[in-house]
Amino acid sequence: MLSYIVKRLLLMVPTLLGVLLVTFAVIQFVPGGPVEQMVSQLQGRDSGGEGAATSGAGYRGRQGVDAKRIEEIRQLYGFDKPAPERFMQMLGQFARFDLGSSFFYPKTVWQLVREKLPVSISLGLWTFLLSYLVSIPLGIAKAVRAGTRFDTWTSLLVLVGYAIPGFVLGVALLVVFGGQLQWFPLRGLTSGNWETLSWVAKVTDYLWHITLPVTASVLGAFAVTTILTKNAFLEEIGKQYVLTARAKGLSEGRVLWKHVLRNALIPLVTGFPAAFVGAFFTGSLLIETLFSLDGLGLLSYESVMRRDYPVVLGTLYLFTLMGLVTKLISDLCYLWVDPRVKFE
Repeated sequence: MLSYIVKRLLLMVPTLLGVLLVTFAVIQFVPGGPVEQMVSQLQGRDSGGEGAATSGAGYRGRQGVDAKRIEEIRQLYGFDKPAPERFMQMLGQFARFDLGSSFFYPKTVWQLVREKLPVSISLGLWTFLLSYLVSIPLGIAKAVRAGTRFDTWTSLLVLVGYAIPGFVLGVALLVVFGGQLQWFPLRGLTSGNWETLSWVAKVTDYLWHITLPVTASVLGAFAVTTILTKNAFLEEIGKQYVLTARAKGLSEGRVLWKHVLRNALIPLVTGFPAAFVGAFFTGSLLIETLFSLDGLGLLSYESVMRRDYPVVLGTLYLFTLMGLVTKLISDLCYLWVDPRVKFE
């Protein structure tokens, strides 16, 4: 076991290096970096100045700006050094968990992540809890009633919900419940006067704001977990030990909840860590943008669009590392729930 864990930890190093190297190499060829943006601002292009009128003749980013000034800008952002040297410097910082500072915010990457994390946690935690609390009992009920009308209609509803993209559902919810009926707010996680409210009113206001985003996020997550639970229970119900338990005179409820449940939940329990972390950091970009939630998804999108490379690479390093560790924990959960698994 210990040797397996050490091997997996050592394999994380080349994986991280590969991800960072590919991303860093792609960044070198992406136009419109921070240096070009600063030069463009100095030329007055952002306000539709003279430079914008001549942009059709090709890129003239250095016209009208002194070469010495351009070199100072390159030094400011660290682009005066060769790419290999910058990459090695970045790796040294990441090894110390120093993610650097943003080009466009007067803050470090860690500060930005801490500021945006509560929003993503709110959205991800509710999505994770609701999807599992609804999907597992529903999957068990479908397995027990396999082939009945209940099984057919619930499968239809679940698959329809899975087929509707979360962003499209979010737009529909905003138009109907936020616009026409005006039952829920259109944006934000709290109201503007949230600080002045009592704690009961704060909880109510928070739940009022989070309802539509969570609904848009969680509906598509029902299908996979529900069908997986159903199939796992059906597979276990047909095994020999279940027939033996029934032959001994055990009640159907005792067979189902004491014997079948433990074995059927193995694939679900082992997927808890990945699903828990993934709910925070994946699939939230469109939902956060649509509902104006200032979370990690929106931060990543804005960083890519503004070419804020320290934020892009820093968050990529952090999320990749968390994903690799989560995958290791998921594999170790197999041993925890099923002693028959031997990594050797």
